[in-house]
Amino acid sequence: MMKRIVSVSLGSSCRDHAVETKIMGEQFKIERIGTNGDIDKAINLIRLLDGKVDAFGMGGIDLYIRAGHKRYILKDAMRLQEAAKITPMVDGGGLKNTLERYVVRYLLEKGLCSFSGKDVLLVCGMDRFGMAEALVEEGANVTFGDLIFGLNIPVPVKSLEMLATVGKILGPVVSNIPFKYLYPIGDKQEVIINKYDKYYNKNEIIAGDYLYIKKYLPEDITGKVILTNTVTAEDVKLLADRGAKYLITTTPEFQGRSFGTNVMEAVLVTLLNKPLESITEEDYKYILASVKFIPRFIKLDKEKLA
Repeated sequence: MMKRIVSVSLGSSCRDHAVETKIMGEQFKIERIGTNGDIDKAINLIRLLDGKVDAFGMGGIDLYIRAGHKRYILKDAMRLQEAAKITPMVDGGGLKNTLERYVVRYLLEKGLCSFSGKDVLLVCGMDRFGMAEALVEEGANVTFGDLIFGLNIPVPVKSLEMLATVGKILGPVVSNIPFKYLYPIGDKQEVIINKYDKYYNKNEIIAGDYLYIKKYLPEDITGKVILTNTVTAEDVKLLADRGAKYLITTTPEFQGRSFGTNVMEAVLVTLLNKPLESITEEDYKYILASVKFIPRFIKLDKEKLA
């Protein structure tokens, strides 16, 4: 029987996609359904599909923000989580802490991308603390853009310790702010603001959530390496048109699209076939080794994508 995974996203419906594929011998239908920033619409869709699909991805929002080992639950995300009474729902956090660490090391081991001594802009470290730690461990000079991209405060954070401190100070407040003020949702995902070019210009590698990367994307990013997650064919063309050299996505490509970590985690939860509350980090490591997801790595060529 075909497994069905549905990512219910607060993002734009323009980014919707659906594929059928086979993973570890199981046939999957994987869908992303955007609700254009309408939380009530997302909740109603979750209630409608609850018990009728194998797993939900929570798209366009994280359940938690993380600061070191502390987590702060987002009020709006909890509303979505609570709407799923039967079907397990995941936000991708389990994969961000496992897959994205692995991807950094995989790229190094395969000689595809080195990080030691490289200047890296990670647009939001609290969203991807596993990637943040892995980049620092591999010797990258990381600038964390959490205040810049999340709160429009032009203050770069220069260490994991400072990031944890910022998170502990702001986490209790930010977790109660309506999510639309923290992250582009709905039609705001299609808007690029001409601001903060200097933070892109100073760094060779731009990493993290794609919609944060896109939010202030300069007209000219010639030679940059983009390390991100969810991208459509249109996103790939945009990056090429603006001069990016390489695109790396932490999740694999399915028919021209890299789905978000929430979708891939929903797939893995279905394959594990265990109660969500009993799944451990070791379970994720085991299933990732079995599935053998390979990051997408492409050299961008503006002419070929025209």
